[in-house]
Amino acid sequence: MRREWRLFLLLTVSALAAIAAGLPWYWVALVWLILVLAVSARPPVVMPVAELEKFEEEELASDPLPSITATLSALDIPVLLLNAEAIVLWENKAAEKALGLLPIGSHLSARLRSPGILDMVKETIATGEPNQIEHSERLPSERVYLLRIAAMEPLDAFGAEKLFLLSFKDISELRRLDRMRSDFVANASHELRTPLASLRGFIETMQGPARSDDAAKERFLGIMLDQSTRMSRLVDDLLSLSRLELKSHIAPDQSVDLRPVIGHVRDALLPLAEELGVEIRLHLPEQKVEVLGDRDELVEVVENLIENACKYGQEGKFVDVFLRNEPSQPVEVSVVDRGPGIPAEHVPRLTERFYRVSVADSRSKKGTGLGLAIVKHILTRHRARLIVKSELGKGSEFTVRF
Repeated sequence: MRREWRLFLLLTVSALAAIAAGLPWYWVALVWLILVLAVSARPPVVMPVAELEKFEEEELASDPLPSITATLSALDIPVLLLNAEAIVLWENKAAEKALGLLPIGSHLSARLRSPGILDMVKETIATGEPNQIEHSERLPSERVYLLRIAAMEPLDAFGAEKLFLLSFKDISELRRLDRMRSDFVANASHELRTPLASLRGFIETMQGPARSDDAAKERFLGIMLDQSTRMSRLVDDLLSLSRLELKSHIAPDQSVDLRPVIGHVRDALLPLAEELGVEIRLHLPEQKVEVLGDRDELVEVVENLIENACKYGQEGKFVDVFLRNEPSQPVEVSVVDRGPGIPAEHVPRLTERFYRVSVADSRSKKGTGLGLAIVKHILTRHRARLIVKSELGKGSEFTVRF
């Protein structure tokens, strides 16, 4: 095809030259048209299949590295090409991004100084057997990689030199999930073990030494009721978390007016507030404030925040709830208490499961350590944020921003 275009270009230049020399333009155009049709009518040159395959093999053999690197460059995992001396011959873009630019021709140890990695590479170079190892990077952020090295077929571009491919698979998220799962099981088991041990101890006492002591039985039954209620709350919260995780990717599409939601929660918590000596004060606009959400879940969010403010901020005697809907601003619900406040180092971890600023204080107030984790999951589903501001001695402010 390229040859025909060259002929067309040559004929056109010749025709222009003939016209410039004084020949009638119509005769020149006629001759040019006849020649163009003759060239176009020629059958295309078809290379036999065998010759075409031979041509492709020769092209690939003459320059194999670009073909291989083009394939490896498309991978989203870091890849290094090494020789038998652990010299870096090539790295892809993902490796540059994850490990930094490693000068071609430098030794692998110039960037990776872990003895485990270098020993693994050395062993594979010596034996030719593939190997893998888990490696952690702490800077600039904590990442965990699964490194694998394997021998490659020799390339003509490098002669008979042995080549090795070192790849990095990021398993940070998997390790984080494993750690969360193990922590969750350990914490849930610990939370259930204490009330179960109490129940068992009181039952054994009532069956033995206190068999005939009616006063002791009455006291023990009250404690057992409290412990069983605590376990029930914990199981309910765990089930709520499981349900929320199953539908966390489905955003609610119902319109909910937040004014009656907040009013309903205040009325429901009045007995608790009176018992703690706390007054819940609402600051609501007169008009409707609607957001897309699930009413029951939003009730749970507001209830959790106001209940926490009453329990942990009862020293301040007042809990203020603000509903803001300013023009061109996101809708916000803020719960403010005037309690002792939360130390700054605890604020980022408040929404972790079973995390407590004070374990003894939380248990004495019948907390499960899952309330704010549930709030976080609900708000994630609602595409909303929880913003926490706290100052020691002045109280805390929890704001939900839709």
